[in-house]
Amino acid sequence: MENRSNNHQTSSPPQWLNLKLIVSGLETVQDLIVISLCIGLFCFMVIELREMFFSLLPPLDFQLVTADILFLLVLVELFRLLIIYLQEQRVSIGVAVEVCIVSVLREVIVRGVLETPWVQILSTGAFLLVLAVLLVVRVWLPPTFEGIDPERRFSKKRKNQLESESSADPVAVNSNFNSH
Repeated sequence: MENRSNNHQTSSPPQWLNLKLIVSGLETVQDLIVISLCIGLFCFMVIELREMFFSLLPPLDFQLVTADILFLLVLVELFRLLIIYLQEQRVSIGVAVEVCIVSVLREVIVRGVLETPWVQILSTGAFLLVLAVLLVVRVWLPPTFEGIDPERRFSKKRKNQLESESSADPVAVNSNFNSH
């Protein structure tokens, strides 16, 4: 008799343990963390923008200005990555790869190609090549989550846009007006 009661207790979770409610709460906390990261990143971008404008005052250091501009571009891409996460609850592979590419190119530009050892240039080129291949291959990757496939959604949107442009000839528009 005791074995039956033990089996019954282990087969179903306790009444107070509502997994859907716990997961929903954890997702809310995670969204709050990402929102706070967005706010912090935005504030940091404003501070960096202010510093960049001050670096434009004489004496002008072109390498510093270029580094600041490229760093702002990296921050903008990171901000875009966080916004996509909030909207779609996923990390965009394409945006993450773009952030990596811009970051690597920023480092190469700031340090200078001529002052960098050839081994580092070669490894950076190989890394950029791998990132470029990943950027191209991601189109053929299956969607990570059910119902979320940004490439398919983009291609469908573009196809609908092309169809609406091709069907908007004057004869079709006149027939639409005459039918009402």
